[in-house]
Amino acid sequence: MKKNIFMSLLFTVSFFLPLPVSAEETKLAYVDLQVALSTSNAGKSAKEMFQREVDRIQKDLDIKQNDLKRLKDELEKQGLLLSEETKVEKEREYQDKLKAVQRYYQDAQEELQGKDAELTRSVLINLRRIIVNIGQEKGYDMILERNESSVLYAKESADLTSEVIKRLNEAKAP
Repeated sequence: MKKNIFMSLLFTVSFFLPLPVSAEETKLAYVDLQVALSTSNAGKSAKEMFQREVDRIQKDLDIKQNDLKRLKDELEKQGLLLSEETKVEKEREYQDKLKAVQRYYQDAQEELQGKDAELTRSVLINLRRIIVNIGQEKGYDMILERNESSVLYAKESADLTSEVIKRLNEAKAP
């Protein structure tokens, strides 16, 4: 009986004693990389460089398309006046130029995709370095990307995007 009373007392007292914490609280944060890419100075600069390249290619494409249109208009206007042989030659010339413009367009698309990826990769490398530094400095166990990791809820205080952008803007270009 004494043993039962002692066990009951021990059991009751154990509820009031603090339990030792065996694991530290996990410290998490997130960064919205899309916001960082679009609002940081480096991201804006990369976007401007990309847009200049798009504008250059669009200008070249417009010139080529105007030449092609001029050739087609000339062919339509003079079609009845040209000999059959000359007409066939002009149509072949038009088709060749049309194929060349289409090839130029496809090549330009590939070039622009590569340029965009290259510029974005460059900014992302710097962002990653800054995020790692912040994580180490502030003792985060994990920093997630807001859009890619399916963060369904997060406290605003866990958002490091502003700090990452600030540090990226302050960083000197490598």
